Amino acid sequence: MKIPKGKKLLILGALLVIVDQVIKILVKTNMAVGDSFPVIGHWFRILFIENEGMAFGMKFGGVAGKFLLTLFRLALFGALCWWITKLVRQSGKTLASGSIDPGKTGISRKVPDGVLIGLTLITAGALGNIIDSLFYGLVFSESAPGVVASFGGHYAPLMFGKVVDMFYFPLIDTTWPSWIPVIGGHAFRFFEPIFNFADSCVTVGAFYLIIFQYKFFSGDKSK
Repeated sequence: MKIPKGKKLLILGALLVIVDQVIKILVKTNMAVGDSFPVIGHWFRILFIENEGMAFGMKFGGVAGKFLLTLFRLALFGALCWWITKLVRQSGKTLASGSIDPGKTGISRKVPDGVLIGLTLITAGALGNIIDSLFYGLVFSESAPGVVASFGGHYAPLMFGKVVDMFYFPLIDTTWPSWIPVIGGHAFRFFEPIFNFADSCVTVGAFYLIIFQYKFFSGDKSK
C-alpha cells in the first residue's frame, strides 16, 4: 500500500516534533537552569537554559514582545501548513496530468520533494517552539538555578511559557593574544548560542531550501 505524499510529510513532521518535545521534557524535568554535562569532549555540551521564545537564546521586547512573537509564530505556522498543503496538491496534479506547459496558468511546474521536506522541517521546528510558549507555563513548575521543574505546576499563563534550549557547541574557547590591540587578553568563544532541536530543524530546512532548492523559489522553469 502506497502512502500518500501528504501523509508522509505529516508523519515526518510529527516525528520531528515528538523528538523535540522528548528532549525538552527530559532536560526540563531532570536539570536545573544552568546545569550542564559534556557529550563529546569540551566542544559539545548539554547546557540547560530557557528563553522568552526567540531562536538561539535571544530575547525580544519583554511581555508584549513575547505575546507578539507567539502570535507571529502561530500565524507563520498556519501559513506554512497552508502552503505545504497547496504544494502537495499541486504535485499530485502534476503527476496525474504528466507534462504541463509552463506558460499556462494554474499548475506550472513540478514541486520537488526536497522543497516539501525543507518546508516540513521549518514547520515542525516552528511548532516545537510554539508548544513550549503556549503550554509549558501551564503544565510545569518553574525551572531555576538549583531547582528542577516537575509536571503539574503552573509558572506562566497561556502563550507565556519559556522555550527550553540545551545544545551548546563552544567549538573554540580561548583568549585573544595580548599583543592584539583593543581585544587582546579578552575571552573568545565560538560557537556561543545555545539552541534546541526545533531551532535545528528550522535552520537546516532553511539552508537546505536556499542552497539546493533556490531554483524553485526563483521561478526558474528551465528543467
